[in-house]
Amino acid sequence: MERLKSLEELRSLRLNLQQEMNNSDKKTVKVCCGTACSAMGSRKIVSVFEDELTGSHRDIEIIKTGCQGLCQKGPVMKIEPSGFFYQKVGYKRVREIIHKTILADRPVRRLLYRESVSNDPIEKMEEIPFYKKQVRVVLRNNGLIDPCNIYHYIARDGYAALEKVLLNMSPEEVLEEVKKSCLRGRGGAGFPTGTKWEVAKNAPGKIKFVIANGDEGDPGAFMDRSLMEGDPQSLLEGMLICAYTVGASHGFIYVRHEYPLAVRNLRVAIQQAEELGLLGENILGTGFSFSVTLREGAGAFVCGEETALISSLEGERGFPRPRPPYPAISGLWKMPTVINNVETLSQIPLIILKGAEHYRSIGTETSPGTKVFALTGKVVNTGLIEVPMGITLREIIFEIGGGIMGGKRFKAVQTGGPSGGCLSEEHLDLPVDFDSLVEAGSMMGSGGMVVMDEDNCMVDIAKFFLSFTQKESCGKCPPCRIGTYQMLQILEKITSGNGEEGDIEKLEKIGNIVKKGSLCGLGQTAPNPVLSTIRHFREEYEEHIKDKICRANVCSGIGIYRIESSECFLCGLCKEVCAHDAVKETKTGFYIEKDYCTKCKACYSICPVNAVKIGKEVLPWVIPEQCEGCSDCVDACIVHGLKMYKTSKEGIYLPWLKDPDLCVSCGKCAAVCATGGIILTTHIEEARQRFLSKRPMGLKVDDEESEDVCEEKATERAGTDGADDEGTGGGYYYI
Repeated sequence: MERLKSLEELRSLRLNLQQEMNNSDKKTVKVCCGTACSAMGSRKIVSVFEDELTGSHRDIEIIKTGCQGLCQKGPVMKIEPSGFFYQKVGYKRVREIIHKTILADRPVRRLLYRESVSNDPIEKMEEIPFYKKQVRVVLRNNGLIDPCNIYHYIARDGYAALEKVLLNMSPEEVLEEVKKSCLRGRGGAGFPTGTKWEVAKNAPGKIKFVIANGDEGDPGAFMDRSLMEGDPQSLLEGMLICAYTVGASHGFIYVRHEYPLAVRNLRVAIQQAEELGLLGENILGTGFSFSVTLREGAGAFVCGEETALISSLEGERGFPRPRPPYPAISGLWKMPTVINNVETLSQIPLIILKGAEHYRSIGTETSPGTKVFALTGKVVNTGLIEVPMGITLREIIFEIGGGIMGGKRFKAVQTGGPSGGCLSEEHLDLPVDFDSLVEAGSMMGSGGMVVMDEDNCMVDIAKFFLSFTQKESCGKCPPCRIGTYQMLQILEKITSGNGEEGDIEKLEKIGNIVKKGSLCGLGQTAPNPVLSTIRHFREEYEEHIKDKICRANVCSGIGIYRIESSECFLCGLCKEVCAHDAVKETKTGFYIEKDYCTKCKACYSICPVNAVKIGKEVLPWVIPEQCEGCSDCVDACIVHGLKMYKTSKEGIYLPWLKDPDLCVSCGKCAAVCATGGIILTTHIEEARQRFLSKRPMGLKVDDEESEDVCEEKATERAGTDGADDEGTGGGYYYI
């Protein structure tokens, strides 16, 4: 690789590469080799392609690209110039693709994207709903170039912005252009990038640093990872422009060790840029010097906070530091330091190349440009998307994401990762920008977006995210260390069925203390998932505490487990899997003994017909004026808890629970009643007192004559004398 010595040589190289690319009659197969598709076998697909094409078909080029976005349907690939987009490709389809598509220009229909079985297949990527509403600015090269080939990047106007800056713009002019673009930091806080650069530029000191923050620790987030894997040169170009503007001579890329592919591609990118003369001393003969070092983090979530990241780079434990002074004034080794998110720096080349006005034409007035999101959860199409600021949540979830999986009902969307908040259905038309999300009780964050449906419990979701931030707390300040632990303990209590009145208020109080008293952003935003779910889903917290139920049946320590006899087909799997012998078998079916049940959900999970139900405790409720005294309910009771009682009113017999604790809430009694004389109620205490007092509708109990009446009623119904206690008449008592 010959070193470039001037800006003219860079421009000449770019023009030659573009001319070569435009005049090429090569057919290209662009296979996604990002982390997701690689995990599904895309690299084996590339190997099979190379084996099949060895020696012949030299006019066919195989390109291993970065993430193409539609991770749910991986492995994916795009074939040029036909533009066919294939999904769920297996290595066994390679030969078919070569003969049908590459050689005959015909699509392999079974590999084309379909919205549903009844819809026609879609041939082109840009016609797929997932891509239609996307505006690819940061991801402009992802899926199109080989990230390990710097010439691919240069051919697509790579380093043209750097050339423009070094040739025609002073550092002050670059700074003014960035400020005019109103670019806000994409790492979560949304701080104006131009303002941060200006502070660092004006800070005294000859040694200054630029740091790219690639420590992306949010669960389910992979925006920065995909950028570093798929287009590392755009990050380097953004860092170069930043360094030129603020007067820095050295930069660091801080990336977590858990991103091996990103680390590898970044190392290759840095090496190639150095060999070509785009990094190092006297870049392109301009006298500007800048070098970049890659540092791997150990995976601590708190190191995504800029001052903790600096501590880690300095070789210390990742503890946040009090601010001020801010890193732009006193950062790495107490030198002025600009720390920007990977996505923020990758926006810079396009802003410089096309101008601030062009950039501001995308997005909203206060949040211009685009944002990359990792769309995950219960949507049909999960993956990496880039959308203009101001797009609504509804458009992202139902148009780009394809709606909720399995046709279920949308319930919530969590934005901003573990530091963000959960928004309900009423927020679907909310524009996605920095200010609107904060107003609604959430935040933009780094770009994680998790979609939830009716099967998700919002209390459990809050517990999950708080559990993550509590474990990742560095422990330096008491409000975060102790406060998040106390909140987590309360959530554990609520989800295990031991919640008490006042727990919600305690969560709100502690959450606000943690927000106000914590040192860094991790602690200040840690209560957000809890506070936002209380704000928008308070009724679920109340159900867990007051009614002891979880409407989504997620919280295993809550609710009453029962077997719905009308749905059970007596397979016995529930009894086999129960480790505590809580599932009992009778001649007519199965029931769950409440005293033995530990609510482990084993029976619920294994039941093939969903006959095991979790819900509120119920007890029978007798309506005397509708009861005919047929005793069908008594015969149906699988625990023999119901008995027939004679009332103080001549000729009236009623079913009654002598001991309400015997009832297992199976509902068989109500199911067999033809007249509605016995129903199920959730008013447990009232029903218990009614049974124990033996005074239904004013009818009085008299136990002394129960045996005589029992025989009398048994004779009437059975047509025989002297029915024993085990027979139909054995269950009648005088009341």
